[in-house]
Amino acid sequence: MRIVAPACPPSREEVARGVDLLTSWGLQAELGEHVFDQWGYMAGRDEDRVSDLNEAFSDPGVRAVIAAKGGKGTYRIVDDLDTDAIGRDPKPVVGFSDITHIHLALWSRCRLATLHGPFAKRDDTYTGPASAESLRRALMTTDPVTLHRDPSEASADVVVDGTATGILMGGNLDTIRTETGAGLPSLQGAILFLEHQRGTGLGEVDRALTQLIRSRALDGLRGIALGQFLGFERDLGDPALGGWGIRDILHDRLAGLGVPVLGGLPAGHGTNPPTIPLGTRATIDTATGTLTVLPAVV
Repeated sequence: MRIVAPACPPSREEVARGVDLLTSWGLQAELGEHVFDQWGYMAGRDEDRVSDLNEAFSDPGVRAVIAAKGGKGTYRIVDDLDTDAIGRDPKPVVGFSDITHIHLALWSRCRLATLHGPFAKRDDTYTGPASAESLRRALMTTDPVTLHRDPSEASADVVVDGTATGILMGGNLDTIRTETGAGLPSLQGAILFLEHQRGTGLGEVDRALTQLIRSRALDGLRGIALGQFLGFERDLGDPALGGWGIRDILHDRLAGLGVPVLGGLPAGHGTNPPTIPLGTRATIDTATGTLTVLPAVV
């Protein structure tokens, strides 16, 4: 397994702990040459970050690639990914947040199934035993993955009844919005998974969803699976915003699409993130409150 840093530089100590975890599973974990470089807020220059990725894609000894950290910068290198190499030698890529750019590019250009999962940097507060076990199972077994609606999540009350099956795509909302008009693949026939990081307000969520709707990017969807929308956990509606909270924005923008919507999935930027295959067949069922996804490995 090759650890790379397509976005921001990670902590050496946390990566060392991640390597220890991976090797405890019997895997051989090695680092890309530029993982700990720094150029501005990024893990080295663009050409060096993408070189680490492309070397991992083309190396037949590398059987999986895991991002050390997210942050910012992956969008700068995504057009230079050697998707021909990974198309010839498919291997799962693991990460989330800014790494959504890579997930979308690999699906769009070579139909590669990937893994929306935790980074190689390990922090027991953030990625505890449950998160680690979810990653291990997604990498090393062919078991399907099932997530259950958590009523405590900010998106839990956003439900449009029904069931839907399609290829699961998506990830971080801001990242998907950034790819609109650039590298966003067709979502026809897909289940779209969306999650959102802490630090932005209702207006930014509204703008992102509205941009996707106005661009017709959501035409042909079969369903929507909503993960965590952090920062809105106690959002009961802001009087200054007409009493609206995150549930109102999500329902207002998504219910009109005419597809089932399942909110409340405990996946995203929160603690103990699960690992979810992307680019494989998935089913949402609002009656059981479940998202079930086929494996990304064979």
